[in-house]
Amino acid sequence: MIAPEEIYKKANKKYISYLQSKKNRDVFFPLIIPGNKIPSKNTSGYSEEIKRLYLDSKEKKGYGYEIVYTQKRKKGLGLQSLPSQFVFDNELDYLQYLHKEKEVIQFDNACEVTFKTFPKLKEVIFNKPAILLNNLDKWGDLLKVCTYFKNNPQPNLYIRELPIKVHTKFVEKNQFVLTTLLETILNPEDISSEKRFEKKFGLKYSEPLVRFKILDQNIADISFSGVSDLALPLSHFNQLNLNISKVIIVENKTSLYTTLTLPDMTNTIAVFGQGFGVSNLKNIEWLKTKEVLYWGDFDAHGFEILSQVRGYYPQTKSVLMDENTFNKFFENDKGAGSKVSQLDNLTEAESKLHRFLLENNYRLEQEKIPNDYVIKHFIL
Repeated sequence: MIAPEEIYKKANKKYISYLQSKKNRDVFFPLIIPGNKIPSKNTSGYSEEIKRLYLDSKEKKGYGYEIVYTQKRKKGLGLQSLPSQFVFDNELDYLQYLHKEKEVIQFDNACEVTFKTFPKLKEVIFNKPAILLNNLDKWGDLLKVCTYFKNNPQPNLYIRELPIKVHTKFVEKNQFVLTTLLETILNPEDISSEKRFEKKFGLKYSEPLVRFKILDQNIADISFSGVSDLALPLSHFNQLNLNISKVIIVENKTSLYTTLTLPDMTNTIAVFGQGFGVSNLKNIEWLKTKEVLYWGDFDAHGFEILSQVRGYYPQTKSVLMDENTFNKFFENDKGAGSKVSQLDNLTEAESKLHRFLLENNYRLEQEKIPNDYVIKHFIL
């Protein structure tokens, strides 16, 4: 026979549907939980089951379910009145049984306040009531944030600069639910397609730094008072207007910052790609008009990054990533391993090398290539 614990679980599973019924004031009660489970076959077991159901019923507690009995003849028990349904006649019986009275009052009050200011949120909240239920204790502060962004879209401030009377870390800690709310209430033109919260809603953020080295000292003297080793926030790097024709993207820091590795080169800068962090460079407008070279580690990951860069800038050429260089300096080192077997932006020769490295898990690091060989290559 069904136990009181099972009735509670079944009733509780209906709770979200009950909240959703409030949207259009749908009729939700009476709520009926079927009781069609086989009772114990012996009299003492059956009596104990009936007793437990009675002790948890409205007849005993004054709230909760009423038991509907149906007469049936059972082997070993004879003709018995068996519980066939457990009925919650009204909202009060149901909520008292689940101990949800206070929560529903809070839910209703929050809905009333919310829909007056943001009627668009009605569909969201009743579609997924958990959005509100899980945040009842801070819903007022969430609405403060929503109100600010509605009145000040794309504010161009850091999160902790926002003049909202909430805890300084509140927005940072509640980005997930705020994203759902703001995407609903803001105009489409005030939301970008970016995934990052700050970018999506027009906030300043701690940008990644792009480190680069000017290989033409004349340009360093004219533009940066002779400083050739620099790091700029990504947006500032995107605004550069240097008299250069060539950009070398280098995967390895040692190759970029050791003066013996890359020679002086006219109208050229070298940029540290930071491995797969090279994705930060994907929207640099002025790079589209430059000669772009990529020099990475000679392993499967190096060719994956090459393919990635070429996806951003199709004119990209690889350097020192050829079969001859590999055969000269390979020392039987092993790579980190990779599961990426198909790369769309490699030449036929590069694809062949990539497969070879992938299958054997080989690696030739940039610093293993002698300086004189590197300098000779770039000078030529």
